[in-house]
This record gives sequence, C-alpha cells and structure tokens, in this order.
Amino acid sequence: MINQQKFLPKRIILVRHGESAGNLDGSAYTTTPDYKIPLTDEGISQAKLAGAKMRDVISDSGKLKNWKVCFYVSPYERTRSTLREIGRSFCKKRVIGVKEECRIREQDFGNFQITERMKIIKETRERFGRFFYRFPEGESAADVFDRVSSFLESLWRDIDSRLHYDPCDDLNIIIVSHGLASRVFLMKWFKWTVEQFEHLNNLNNCEFRVMQLGDGGDYSLAVHHSEEEMLEWGLSPEMIHDQKCRAKGAGIEKSQCYLDGFFDQLNSDSEDVDDEDHATDKLDS
Repeated sequence: MINQQKFLPKRIILVRHGESAGNLDGSAYTTTPDYKIPLTDEGISQAKLAGAKMRDVISDSGKLKNWKVCFYVSPYERTRSTLREIGRSFCKKRVIGVKEECRIREQDFGNFQITERMKIIKETRERFGRFFYRFPEGESAADVFDRVSSFLESLWRDIDSRLHYDPCDDLNIIIVSHGLASRVFLMKWFKWTVEQFEHLNNLNNCEFRVMQLGDGGDYSLAVHHSEEEMLEWGLSPEMIHDQKCRAKGAGIEKSQCYLDGFFDQLNSDSEDVDDEDHATDKLDS
C-alpha cells in the first residue's frame, strides 16, 4: 500500500460579515427577510479592510510567494457582499475555489422579526441559556452546531479530494459567515463544552479568527493571536492553555486540561486508594 502524505491547509480563517442594515437598526428585520439584509456603507468599508488584513496575514506582508486561498460563504446577502469586498484583495490566480455553503448560514430567528416580540424572546433566551434556547419558528445554537458539524465533515472531504492545489503552496481556507456560526464552528473543532460556549463573546463585524497549524500539526488560535485577545473573546485560562499546547505540539497534555471541569472532586491518589480497597476486600473474603 502506498503511504500518501496528507496535506493540510496552513490556516482556516473565520470571518464575520460587515456591518449590516440589521446591525444598525433592528427594525429592518420587521420588513426585510433576514437573508436579504444588505451591508451598510460602513460594512462595505470594513470588508475591504478585512480582505487587506487577511492577505497580509496569509502572505506574511508580501514576503511569501507560494500561497492560495479557497472561500466558503454563507448564502445571505450580507455575507456574499462581504466576500465580494474581501475578494478585491486577491487576484484570480490566488483563488482556487469559492463555494456557497448553506450550513454556515445565520441562526434562524424565525421569519419577520417584530421588534417588541423579539425583545421579550431574547430576554427569555438569557434566562434559559443561549445554547439550548430555540427561537419560536427558528433554531437554537444547538441546531446550528449540528449543521456546522455536518459542514465540517464535508470540508474535510473537500480538503482530501476536491481542492486541487500544488502541495508546495500554502493553502488558506477563508469562511465568510456569521457570529454564532463561527463560535459553534470553534466549539466543535476544539471540543469546547456548552458551559465554555456560553462565556464566548461574539465576533465584531468583519473581525476574524485565525486557526493556524502549530509545530505538532494541530490547529491553534494561539499561533496568530495573543493571550490578551483570547481572554477578550471569552476563553478561560484552561482553554487558552489548550490553545498554547496545540500551537507547541504538546501532545497528551492538551487533552487533560479540561479534566477538572468534569472531575474536580477526584483525588490524585484515587487509583492507589482503589487498589488498597480492592486488596482489603480480597483479604476480608
């Protein structure tokens, strides 16, 4: 059997859309379907700037020559418009693919959103919990998690077989999506718990997160981003420690860092105690 080396993208970048008419004035949702909400002029400017910033990250400010990008985009008007403006920073020879992907769309809040009704609904969500609360006629964050998880499986298949690129080139995947979809993508990828998700802050308009391969071949936010940034996003010290372990290729240590979150009552010598109890049982018998 021929051992084929697996080539991975150097980076996976998650970017939220630019400022939309709905971000500026929530009453827009009462007359315009969510998927048709457009960018504002400020949102267009934000997207152009984000494209230039991402190009600088990918090309190391123009020092690197062998790199390519592939885009995935939510089907909403504001994300497609954001992609168009981001694309101005990339020439055609750098782009190996663009794919519209419905599974990374915005959380469904229902149909037309009446302002006063939505205010009450969102207050209820805060009491119930953001992850499990399902909007009437809409979705919960848990529902979004399920479809984003399905998208991740397809993404890996694309990387394995459908994205044709020179392995000498650094491949960068840019996912133009929404705040919550990006957060649950990270939650799924890094196996964060529901409790950890509840503490995450939303991305600002056209803010992006860079998942980059670390020394051990694992993706990490800590390769590109600082500890201060990750704290601002709502990552706990344990989550940041995990990101640093991934960046350094620290192996098994990273998989142990959430242990206390589940088993804070465990005694470090519990195995020895169990062995002693087991031995006593044998003597008693």
